[in-house]
Amino acid sequence: MHFSASLDAVAHLGHPDSLEQFRRDLDPAWIEAALQATGTATLRKRRLPAEQVIWLVLGMALFRDRSIVEVAAKLDLALPGSRGVTASPSAISQARKRVGEEPLAWLFERTAAQWAHTSAAQHRWRGLALYGLDGTTLRVPDSPENRTHFGSAIAGGERGISGYPLVRGVALMALRSHLVAAACFGPYGTDERVYARELLPLVPEHSLLILDRNYPAPGLLLPFQGQERHWLVRGKKNLRYNVLVQLGPGDAWVEMKVSREARKANPELPKTWRARAIAYQREGHAPQLLLTSLLDAKSYPAKEIIALYHERWEIELGYDELKTEMLEREEALRSKSPEAISQELWGLLLVYNLVRLEMERTAAEAQVEPVRISFVAALRLIRDEWLWCAVASPGAIPRHLQNLRRDLKFFLLPERRIHRSNPRAVKLKMSNYDRKRPTPPAPDGLK
Repeated sequence: MHFSASLDAVAHLGHPDSLEQFRRDLDPAWIEAALQATGTATLRKRRLPAEQVIWLVLGMALFRDRSIVEVAAKLDLALPGSRGVTASPSAISQARKRVGEEPLAWLFERTAAQWAHTSAAQHRWRGLALYGLDGTTLRVPDSPENRTHFGSAIAGGERGISGYPLVRGVALMALRSHLVAAACFGPYGTDERVYARELLPLVPEHSLLILDRNYPAPGLLLPFQGQERHWLVRGKKNLRYNVLVQLGPGDAWVEMKVSREARKANPELPKTWRARAIAYQREGHAPQLLLTSLLDAKSYPAKEIIALYHERWEIELGYDELKTEMLEREEALRSKSPEAISQELWGLLLVYNLVRLEMERTAAEAQVEPVRISFVAALRLIRDEWLWCAVASPGAIPRHLQNLRRDLKFFLLPERRIHRSNPRAVKLKMSNYDRKRPTPPAPDGLK
């Protein structure tokens, strides 16, 4: 029985506790709409139709430890009626290329906006939905196409060029559920703030965006700031400002100059800009300075803002879930061409959101915060259920899956320790062997 057909059967059974809750979030109609909207709908029967390719890419994200061919076999993805004949590696590669990245991007963008913004609205702080925005990098296979398109990191000294090409990306995340609202990625050589500018307009009103110290730029924050859109960012050590009004100990309205470079890049920027500055120091740590557009000290107390800023770390934990748990700390993604890498990344983000969405619902039933549910446990259980659905009869699926959320409740994490400190340090020693460096192209005439 085909994987998608099994899930379609579940969706029509209507059992309130079945996988229908998980399955309905990715309605087959959405997949069809994604293919139609991007002009990729299957016009004739092929060995691997376009809608099956969508499921294959999602399966690749969910089952990192299996080859693409094995994923197709396990999920029974093949030409309808082929009865056990799985598509060949060449057919899979051609089908992925034929579908491209656009349907996966379309599908992610529309589901992510709905799920993440709804989630953020449910977990507000003083009427504001909380978001985090930050960048990260991922290694990709060292093919000539990937290295040419994405580029590499270049370190000083003997380290030289990085062993793998790198993708640089930025994500906008609902901090209290880890649901990704939007993402932008591309070549490593592009500054992450360039990608961030594309995501800032997607932050809704009545929200607070929490950023790291890489983002306290007036050229980035002032155009974003609105009457109902606020930001909170860590100030740099060398920041200079003039105090305008002292609101309390370590709490003041301040004024700062806009650099010539920023005004040259955007002539509409003013010569100075104002913000609220909150200075504080946690035990055992260096003094810190926060800048924010939350100017009302009565409505937004400084102590709460200080505690709130440290929720920014949730986006780092989200990246860890993606890279350490879903990708299982493998050296690189699978795909050897830039378009296939983009397709794979959209599928990875989509599956991550599906897992996180189920975790949020489980947390609601258990009456705890979404971050109290173990991502590792949820991912393993959902992997098991997806594999089981590929071979199960439709009638048995609701009975087998109605315990999914109940099982997840047994994997509650302890409450977060607010004053916990984990300084960054290298845990494993680097190898004594020489690093394998990329082979440079042969000069003309010597090929």
